[in-house]
Amino acid sequence: MATSKQVNLLRELPAVDEMLRQDEIIKLLQSHPRAEVVEAVREALNNAREGIFNGKITSVDIQMLVNDVLNMVKLSTVPNLRPVINATGVILHTNLGRALLSDRAREAVQEISRGYCNLEINLHTGKRGSRYSAVEGLLTKLTGAEDALVVNNNASAVLLALGTLAKGKEVIVSRGQLVEIGGSFRIPEVMAQSGAYLVEVGATNKTYPKDYERAISDETALLLNVHTSNYRIVGFTRETTVEELVQLGKAYNLPVMCDLGSGFLVDLSPYGLPKEPTVQETVKAGADVVTFSGDKLLGGPQAGVIVGKKQFIEKMKKNPLTRAVRIDKFTVAALEATLREYLDPEKAKQNIPTLRMLTEPLENLQQRAQELAECIENKVRGMAEVNYEEGLSQVGGGAMPTAHLPTGLVRVNPKKIAVEDLVTKLRLGEPPVVGRVQDDSLLLDVRTLQKDDIDLLVQALYRAMEEE
Repeated sequence: MATSKQVNLLRELPAVDEMLRQDEIIKLLQSHPRAEVVEAVREALNNAREGIFNGKITSVDIQMLVNDVLNMVKLSTVPNLRPVINATGVILHTNLGRALLSDRAREAVQEISRGYCNLEINLHTGKRGSRYSAVEGLLTKLTGAEDALVVNNNASAVLLALGTLAKGKEVIVSRGQLVEIGGSFRIPEVMAQSGAYLVEVGATNKTYPKDYERAISDETALLLNVHTSNYRIVGFTRETTVEELVQLGKAYNLPVMCDLGSGFLVDLSPYGLPKEPTVQETVKAGADVVTFSGDKLLGGPQAGVIVGKKQFIEKMKKNPLTRAVRIDKFTVAALEATLREYLDPEKAKQNIPTLRMLTEPLENLQQRAQELAECIENKVRGMAEVNYEEGLSQVGGGAMPTAHLPTGLVRVNPKKIAVEDLVTKLRLGEPPVVGRVQDDSLLLDVRTLQKDDIDLLVQALYRAMEEE
């Protein structure tokens, strides 16, 4: 039961109409929907009532209520999807949106968003065209494939290919390649959804061409190779190569499909990264269908790219599922611009953020980390211990699981706030900042920091520690 003092405080709370007559609320109503403002007023008053009952509020302050309303409305207008500063050093961070688009790709999306475009009209003939025509020629030119098709992600690409080429039939795949793509989606489950029947061969660590050959039957429709881009089996291993599968496919008149997962268009092994099969090499090896992601090592928008022999790609284009997983005009624009960067591979390494971050020289990263440490030290002087050190970055995105890239780090040890609290404040700040926590310290990896991030990051750190 409320005390007499609490009852008096409840009586002092203004009515909703009285709150709406406050000058700052009237101004707020000029720029925000009335229903949104009224809801915030009611919520502020309800919070005040709860505060009175639990003893946290001992006097009624209308200005405090007004401020609560202003803050609620402000928070309600902040977009749910926002830019984030990535200081983790994970280049293809799935939770942070994976690949960053190049300047050319962003400009292409902005240009297309301004008005209408020739998404499905052939400007030469005036007749209906294909939304894939903008990227088909670039993909065949860059990969050496006969034809190409793009869908909304690589899981869709695999689903479409299997459903088109092997529905109701058997697909033979090595047991060691039954990977989980991500988000608990696994190759056997994708295959089951496609209507194809999985035939596992070999052992987890060793599969030979003869294992595939023994499994071939009248019900076999496809030989599948899944590149294990998100994990590695090391030690006593043997995997059947794409070339060996192609030879077997020719002998039994069976198509060979290769899912690369993260698709390379340039070889980055000269930069200290593991040797990975490029799309061009896989096509040249004779694979009939090759699938890979657009937003991983390609460095473009989310997409599932399918290249290969025309006879198989044409079948996929006619599959009704293609419409359900098709890409929109923004993906077409961003992907076309990204692919055009690869026409000059050396420039692509500089212009495509993913490739630039993967290949940035260590001395550059060390210098940037030292400069960042100095900037933070000067700004938060006395509130934290700041040091430069060397460390390792990750590729991320299910790509190159064993690859670690030397990098420059800034270690921040706050003096007046716990590291966990600092990390939370940074994540909830504007802009949000995500770093790494290690040995009770905040680690900031400069590899994934963009040029416009530095000042914002320093200010965010200062605000998070100054508030204590």
